Amino acid sequence: MSVGQAKAILYGLALGDALGKPTEFDSLNRIRAIYGEQGIQELPDPALYTDDTQMTLALTEGLLDVGLDANTDIQMNAIGKRFVEWSHSPDNNRAPGLTCMKGVRRFESGMAWHESGIVDSKGCGSAMRVATIGYLYQHNIDLLRDVARNSGIITHAHPTAIAASIGGAYLIKLALDCVPIEQWINTLIAFTDTLSGEFHQAILRVEHVLSWDDEVSAMNHIGQGWVGEEAIALALYCVLKYPDDYLACIRRGANSDGDSDSIASIAGGILGAKLGLDAIPEDWRKRCENADYIDDLAQRMAKARS
Repeated sequence: MSVGQAKAILYGLALGDALGKPTEFDSLNRIRAIYGEQGIQELPDPALYTDDTQMTLALTEGLLDVGLDANTDIQMNAIGKRFVEWSHSPDNNRAPGLTCMKGVRRFESGMAWHESGIVDSKGCGSAMRVATIGYLYQHNIDLLRDVARNSGIITHAHPTAIAASIGGAYLIKLALDCVPIEQWINTLIAFTDTLSGEFHQAILRVEHVLSWDDEVSAMNHIGQGWVGEEAIALALYCVLKYPDDYLACIRRGANSDGDSDSIASIAGGILGAKLGLDAIPEDWRKRCENADYIDDLAQRMAKARS
């Protein structure tokens, strides 16, 4: 079960990312002009993901390098080292976020992990990479909060970005714990209490628009997802609108006026955690970039957690 959950989260987020990759910088009107009125529906082949998934994998490897129970400095330095390796990789050619790159460069230059993050940036680059933290620390809520926070501030030190990182990891836990989805909004707000009023307002906008028939207007009311609170809120909206349909969920995220790949990736990871691996079509999984590696990483995640 645990390996299957790990695979569902990794494939869920990677395939959402890959579906949204071609549409990330296009308006919805432009997406429809290219792909038709329904927008992008089919996964590219091969399904290449973006820096969102790359950084998620790097973060996960950093934690596994030193162990889930290692002290904070050891863990964060291990994650930072993996981020530096990613930043110099020839595969880092998929429009990585400026704040992520700046924060990693500061860490590489010798700044402490808790000082390298950009204080005035609340971009979604830290929130997009925390899904595996929710899995690895599902049963230790204090460590889930701490690791999500600390791994985020390596690059993003804005209070709202911190709240979004913690919130993104926590939503994975809620999905794995089979918490009824109608409780998610209030539970998420309570868990992130006092961290950021901006984050709470974004989540409350999700509640406000859930009953709207016009999903495009609803998403635009929430935001565009370039900042952390909006990315988490938009992903949550997609999950709550399509809680039992993985493909409909990530298609909703990928067809937006905003940060399509991040929205679809975050939503895909959450719904993968909720529905399990069988909800993700096998032929889509086979198309995923580095599928063998993802299978191996899931095995190692499950072993580390156990």
